Amino acid sequence: MTKAKITDSAPVLLVKDVVKSAAYWRDKLGFTEQSLFGQPTNFAIIRRDSFTVMLAQVEPEQTFVSNYHVVEKMWDVYFWVDDADAIYAEFQASGAMIDYSLYIAPHGVKEFGVQDLDDHDIAFGQVIR
Repeated sequence: MTKAKITDSAPVLLVKDVVKSAAYWRDKLGFTEQSLFGQPTNFAIIRRDSFTVMLAQVEPEQTFVSNYHVVEKMWDVYFWVDDADAIYAEFQASGAMIDYSLYIAPHGVKEFGVQDLDDHDIAFGQVIR
């Protein structure tokens, strides 16, 4: 019997306003391929460089916390990149909310972090070891 393969993955982030969040991811982080769903819009599938993130809107009375509020210095999403310097410069130019500046982490990765409108910590890292 042939074992099935996992072919992709998509983190799901809870957000307060899908339309505003999708716009931030598009305008600041370059996730320009977007599909919005629901009437009114309450779900989005966004893509950049063949990588997918899903955004799901919570009801106004619902609360959620980002991972770093539960575990110190923990991301909600971590992206591996081929040029950390270039994507860092891109995000600086676009006005993305830089959470922590580009540096070489002890685990041999050049990385930095941004935040989105919903306080999610999103990191980008390039293996350099």
